[in-house]
Amino acid sequence: MPARGDHDARRADVSAAVWRVLAARGFGGLTLRAVAAEMGVSTGLLTHYFPNKRALVRHAVDVAERHTDARDRHAAAGEGRPALRAALLDVLPLTDEATVMSRVWVSYWDGALADEEFAADQRRRYDRWRARLRSHVDAALGGAGADPDAVVATCAAFAHGLVVQALFDPAAFPADRQVALLDRFLADLFPV
Repeated sequence: MPARGDHDARRADVSAAVWRVLAARGFGGLTLRAVAAEMGVSTGLLTHYFPNKRALVRHAVDVAERHTDARDRHAAAGEGRPALRAALLDVLPLTDEATVMSRVWVSYWDGALADEEFAADQRRRYDRWRARLRSHVDAALGGAGADPDAVVATCAAFAHGLVVQALFDPAAFPADRQVALLDRFLADLFPV
């Protein structure tokens, strides 16, 4: 029986290989065979960790969440609108790393639409994201008459719509244009 440290080290190697496959191929290309090839091992070795594709996808989502949580965040220049701007910049594919992260999540959505458990997980992720945006929106509105939940939903929809457009047409949506569009969106949403 291998030592626990060996098992943990192998699991870390597997996680790193899963991330590389996700980054290169998305969830559609995530297979036991692809991860095994990435690691230079047999698929039989991987079945000790993942008995099936569903277990592999579940682990891949955990890996993607850890990468998402560990990424550098944009600093906010204040509360309210500046903090909301920073939070929305965090989801845009403005760097190579952020583009990979966006490709991974967008590719996951396809599978989540077809699987109720994954869809429920994704709904919870959206709930948590909207809750984080809500505090910034509340501060930005400052008690104004707008419906904060509607503003939060609009911000989330705008950001993810821009993500998808930038992924499909990066030449038309380089980082500087994404930032300019976000700034214009926020200026229209929260006129001075």
